[in-house]
Amino acid sequence: MRSPKVQSLDLPKGFLLSKKFEIVSQLGRGWEGEVYRIQEVSTGIERAAKIFFPQRNVNNQAAKFYARKLHKLRNCSILMKYLFQDQIRFKGHSLTYLISDYVEGETLEDFLMRQRGRRLHPFQAIHLLHCLASGIQEIHHMREYHGDLHTGNIMIQRYGLNFHLKLIDLFHMGKATPANIKYDVCDLIRVFHECIGGTRAYAAQPQVVKDICCGLKNTLILKKFKTAGQLKIYLENMEWE
Repeated sequence: MRSPKVQSLDLPKGFLLSKKFEIVSQLGRGWEGEVYRIQEVSTGIERAAKIFFPQRNVNNQAAKFYARKLHKLRNCSILMKYLFQDQIRFKGHSLTYLISDYVEGETLEDFLMRQRGRRLHPFQAIHLLHCLASGIQEIHHMREYHGDLHTGNIMIQRYGLNFHLKLIDLFHMGKATPANIKYDVCDLIRVFHECIGGTRAYAAQPQVVKDICCGLKNTLILKKFKTAGQLKIYLENMEWE
């Protein structure tokens, strides 16, 4: 009889991982597992831990693939640095977790909830999109892709007009095919669309914003922006009416 699939862990604050790391708070949850802010017991140094749902990590293949991918992309400024992995037992399940650097900030999803109207001014959103496109361009330059861009796995710190962004998760399976890389470009536009208020605020947006969103139609987006690099250059040279 197969064990039931694990849909959530919800590890409590203070829970110990391998007697080395203490859970501080949950940062996010995705298809593969959950990401936590943790503290190293012996030093008090804060880290981040991604804990895989067992059905998403059969024979530890997902964790191995993920660790190797992060190691390959270790010089990409938008990604947190992978450190090591270990395993724990929790409610009868063997769970693998990956430890990486922790960065201060909050998810873009939470950040938007605190903004007036739960959205950014278009000018601010374009600055954020430029920072995000610059980071994804680095990943694509390494012949890799992200595959799971959304506001729940983008950590944000704000400095005036600039934004300091880190990604706390990425999709580990599959090679970086042209189709996968294009999928990242479409997700960049969808994140931008959400930042400006989504469908409820779209009609009132200036034309320069609508020209970026392309009606959220993948064919139009990819005709205009074939890569994250092209999107970055477009933003650097666009003109406001």
